[in-house]
Amino acid sequence: MTLLRKLCFFYTAALLAAASINYIPGLTDENGLAFGIFALDPFDDALHLVSALWALAAGMISHRSAKIFLIIFGALYLADGIFGIFTAYGFLDFGILTNPSEGFSLSVPRILANLPHIGLGGFALFAGTVLDRGDRA
Repeated sequence: MTLLRKLCFFYTAALLAAASINYIPGLTDENGLAFGIFALDPFDDALHLVSALWALAAGMISHRSAKIFLIIFGALYLADGIFGIFTAYGFLDFGILTNPSEGFSLSVPRILANLPHIGLGGFALFAGTVLDRGDRA
């Protein structure tokens, strides 16, 4: 099994964890904010779940499908996190279409709210483009 396929299984677990945050007691505060930083709604949960299923399928199918997943998923999630820094909303959940921009901010809450997408997306894109060692087992 190749490194990229193994990474898809990591992304499966990470995305399932993200989809379950709202349903684990103690992870959301009285305002419904996960870790007191950001809110996740059922649409976000569904997006994370579909992404997890995509990661699982890609990891199970082949090295090539894993690479495609990592590149596309990585680019989309990284861009979504960057949009969040610049507008306070992402595009994957259509937030930039339904909310007015709050403008660019490097505040700690804004960075922490977007860091999961920037980190996971950036690493996935890096893995799909740079870590591919060509082992096709």
